[in-house]
Amino acid sequence: MSRLRTLATGMGLVESPRWHQGRLYVSDWTAGEVCAVGPDGTVEVVASVGALPLCTAWSPDGRMTIVDSPRSRLLRREPDGTLAVRADLGALGRWWNDIVVDGRGNTYVNRIGFDMLAGEQPVPGHVTLVTPDGTARDVAGGLLFPNGMAVTPDNSTLVVADSYARRLVGFDIGPDGSLSEGRPWAELGADAPDGICVDAEGAVWYATVPGMRCARVRQGGEVLETVELDRGGFACTLGGPDGRTLFVAAAEWLGPGAEPVRPGSGRVLAVEVTVPGAGWP
Repeated sequence: MSRLRTLATGMGLVESPRWHQGRLYVSDWTAGEVCAVGPDGTVEVVASVGALPLCTAWSPDGRMTIVDSPRSRLLRREPDGTLAVRADLGALGRWWNDIVVDGRGNTYVNRIGFDMLAGEQPVPGHVTLVTPDGTARDVAGGLLFPNGMAVTPDNSTLVVADSYARRLVGFDIGPDGSLSEGRPWAELGADAPDGICVDAEGAVWYATVPGMRCARVRQGGEVLETVELDRGGFACTLGGPDGRTLFVAAAEWLGPGAEPVRPGSGRVLAVEVTVPGAGWP
């Protein structure tokens, strides 16, 4: 494995790295902005939402979907850069978190159901399906803290990081986008997984904030590779010209509160790996 390198610095709570059509996108939750990060470290703001959490996904039609958590809705970024409401999720709950769109255009967005940063007591979280026509319904529940999500390249399985349970959970995806009952995909010991991605061998990379690393695991929990960090790992994704660059969003975690990360400590990191990415995101 090659040396970990830094692409961008001076950001806040950086999350939701996504590779799309030759560009890397990340969300700076502190600034409430979605940014494109160039290979030379240049940062271009492509959307300002003022939301926290602030996660994104790309639909098959090439448009970005943005989770506007405070207002319980999904936004769609149009080709001219304007934002339109794609779906209103207010009737289903609050505190929306991560999102993934599969190859058929089905959107999965989860909610933790409580204000973690304000120190509220946890309640079970859910996964919601938003179909291409904008209809939304809950398709899974009982997760302690649903976080990063990824879909396998054959559109058959949704993997969800359940942070408080320290595990990855697998769901079979039905023809209509519905989910089976969740099953253990990997138990992670002491690691609380955050953002995740899938590679071409069916393994999952996950980032962990308290563990300050990214780890690659196969189904069942065997650890195949690790990338050590000097700060919390919030999310990771595979991309680059050949799909073999692991991009990591990292920052110095201070804990729940109005300022959860050390100001300016957010970084976008990159390291070359052997197995390319597959599936979504």
